[in-house]
Amino acid sequence: MRNELDLSPYGLHVGRVHRNPSPAQLYEDAIIREGAAITSTGALMNSSGSKTGRSPKDKRIVEHPDSVDNIWWGPVNAKMPEGSFLHNRRRAIDYLNTRKLLYVIDAFAGWDHENRIKVRIICERAYHALFMSNMLVRPTAEELLNFGKPDYVIFNAGQFPADPASPSVTSETSVALSFERGEFIILGTQYAGEMKKGVFTIMNYLMPKKNILSMHCSANEGIDGDVSLFFGLSGTGKTTLSTEPNRKLIGDDEHYWTKDGIVNIEGGCYAKCINLSPESEPEIYQAIHFGTVLENAVFDDRSRIVDFCDSSLTENTRASYPIEFIQNIKKPSMGGHPKNIVLLTCDAFGVLPPVCSLTPEQAMYHFMSGYTAKVAGTEVGIVEPEATFSACFGAAFLVWHPAKYAELLAANMKKYGSKAWLVNTGWCGGSYGVGKRLSIKHTRAIVDGIHNGSLAKAQFVKDPIFGLNVPTSCPNVPAEVLCPENVWANKEEYRKTALKLAGLFHKNFKKFEDLAGEEIRAAAPPQFTEQ
Repeated sequence: MRNELDLSPYGLHVGRVHRNPSPAQLYEDAIIREGAAITSTGALMNSSGSKTGRSPKDKRIVEHPDSVDNIWWGPVNAKMPEGSFLHNRRRAIDYLNTRKLLYVIDAFAGWDHENRIKVRIICERAYHALFMSNMLVRPTAEELLNFGKPDYVIFNAGQFPADPASPSVTSETSVALSFERGEFIILGTQYAGEMKKGVFTIMNYLMPKKNILSMHCSANEGIDGDVSLFFGLSGTGKTTLSTEPNRKLIGDDEHYWTKDGIVNIEGGCYAKCINLSPESEPEIYQAIHFGTVLENAVFDDRSRIVDFCDSSLTENTRASYPIEFIQNIKKPSMGGHPKNIVLLTCDAFGVLPPVCSLTPEQAMYHFMSGYTAKVAGTEVGIVEPEATFSACFGAAFLVWHPAKYAELLAANMKKYGSKAWLVNTGWCGGSYGVGKRLSIKHTRAIVDGIHNGSLAKAQFVKDPIFGLNVPTSCPNVPAEVLCPENVWANKEEYRKTALKLAGLFHKNFKKFEDLAGEEIRAAAPPQFTEQ
């Protein structure tokens, strides 16, 4: 497929353009032109260079009169003058024009025809093209023929540096988005995830503008058609708990909630692979074959067997593959209105109950808080549990104020009768280093109780510190485990630690109080210690 697409409207005049090439062609090009390799299972192995993760401090959004009042400006969404964006654009175009070959991927973000957008990727690396072909919803031959003008274009010139002398550009890496131009420019980073999360950021602006909730969550569907959503930061069990043999996977990361139900934004999965094994994550392990992009992994030069435990390049080893590579999926990747919404947290303080029932107001509060905890040893300098709050369980990708997403969540819950739960997959019997991690067997039993309705029928008591309703029983879970205080040897230490965490919730939520209503603020822990 050469020269079939005219890129001159973008200022691009490259002689060879490959539009939506096959995985086999991209394999050949990546091996010949980029030094990629094929693993023992047939996956394409490649490197993103010095950047092995996103560069959130280098993300910018153009400050424009048409959108300036809609954006939650601050550390997540830093402003960029339009002139600086255009300077970035010229650098990207000029660099791409020096290439002998460019790849174009035309595909969709979103599975439903009513709300999906058309996205065009223009890049120079074959592995980037295959990555985005995996991650977006792939068009049929007819849809590709009639694709027309895209809604958004991503110019990936990641091998060329940005200009730090340009206003609002602070390094040689720049990831810049203009909603008004419908363009996204990448300079100075070859990490493929920047493209994926760029599309998600776009959807996080467009969908709420239409009163549609965009969400950083996984989703699955039971045999009776009941849908569950799983929100959670890294390490909370979002992927593990949403991927199970008796429920069909709708999607593992990005969705939106329309009047008709849940829609997956993506056509693929982007799974973390560090310490991956056929025992720990069999579905993901089996998906790493021909057509999968394996990024920044380490393998044996002779056998080509990947060592998933080797983190010498990065802890953020990733695999990108079409969702069809997971056997038990819902196709198309859409479902009805969710019956249950599960907010996952890994509480390393060991004081949150393993499961709580949430009112809509409590769901909004904990959704906006987005709490989990890092533990000692995960990062340099962390010697005791450290609370982490990420609004809506995905602050790095929000565009509107978190209250916008929380209000849409509460409105949908009330309209469609969804039930919300807070599930703690962290510690019990003491904080990290004293207590122990909650059993995955017990956590799965709790999720089963949510799905089969037994938990909703249980008796509940109110936790005095956090104000949450805690079930007194759950099938296949010891009753004493459900109340954290019962399994702490030192009750006074439990209360002291619980009050400390409640205080951290209050401190974090202060930044939302300008737009959060009284009902949401009233859902905060009633008892706390000022931090």
